[in-house]
Amino acid sequence: MTTTATLGALAPELATHRGYSRVFQPGRLTFGFIAPLESYPDSVGPTLVGHATMAQKVDEAGFSAIWLRDVPFHDPNFGDVGQVLDPLVYAGYLAAVTRKIAIGTAGIVLPLRDPLIVAKQAATIDQLLGGRFLLGLATGDRAVEYPAFGIDYDNRADRFRDALAMIRATTEQAWPVHASHFYGMLDGGLDLVPKPAAPRLPTIIIGHAGQSLDWTAQNTDGILSYIASPARIPDIIRQWRAASPANVFKPYGYGTLFDLDRDPDMPIQPGRVLRGGRNALRELWLRQQDIGVSHVGLHFKPQRRPASEVIDELGTHLLPLFPSHEPEVNKATAAGGRA
Repeated sequence: MTTTATLGALAPELATHRGYSRVFQPGRLTFGFIAPLESYPDSVGPTLVGHATMAQKVDEAGFSAIWLRDVPFHDPNFGDVGQVLDPLVYAGYLAAVTRKIAIGTAGIVLPLRDPLIVAKQAATIDQLLGGRFLLGLATGDRAVEYPAFGIDYDNRADRFRDALAMIRATTEQAWPVHASHFYGMLDGGLDLVPKPAAPRLPTIIIGHAGQSLDWTAQNTDGILSYIASPARIPDIIRQWRAASPANVFKPYGYGTLFDLDRDPDMPIQPGRVLRGGRNALRELWLRQQDIGVSHVGLHFKPQRRPASEVIDELGTHLLPLFPSHEPEVNKATAAGGRA
């Protein structure tokens, strides 16, 4: 069993961060949802009917996060267009209709975007959310998008590191001096406004972004991977802990396609979709909490039941075992979460 002592503590600047500390705590597992918050097993995309009401529902129920994917195009070979809406624009909208839940990106395809614009957008969203924003970043899983943007696919990992350094410089420093390889140069004569609501934006790697576990553990605030087989998770967590700093908690979580069966006693079914009844899932997630999984993002695409019904069942029967943390925050900062 993993203990909080072996996991270390949250970095001081993140311990009171409204979004980060709600989702990630040593020794505790929390749950969020990967948008869209609806079932669409037979379609490439959602209807988005009632999407704001669904966001409010999971917020009020006490879940920890809503994650927004970055899918600029419909690729017919992929078969899923995510929540359709641009994630950074949508995050700004969700700031006005939610109160407590963290809003994260899962993740912004960073090599396809200008890092200064991402920094401006992310800091703006974090202000609107009152410090509830989590900047999840990726290199994407659709190589066909890169030629459309005129970006070299083969150097995406290098561009990712360069872009992240630019975001860090502009959001964490006043009047920064910073030279990038693929992007621009800052000579100390410009200062990005606004800055984030918290001392810095938490950055979460989605997938691997072409980086080693060592680099990710040393340079970001956690990882949210996509796992087809739960059996692999213990080995992955051991590798992640070995790469992480000794005394600083770096969370590991995963996202998964999800289908909650109506039969609460249905065993977990093999396959890339996490499918089973709530009792088997409860035991699985209690074991995963013990080995150090910090967060699970549930993706409704293959769900055969109405998403609202599934959220109610999870909220009633499982969420009390896996509550979200409620950090103490300054009232003026928290007020930013309601536009």
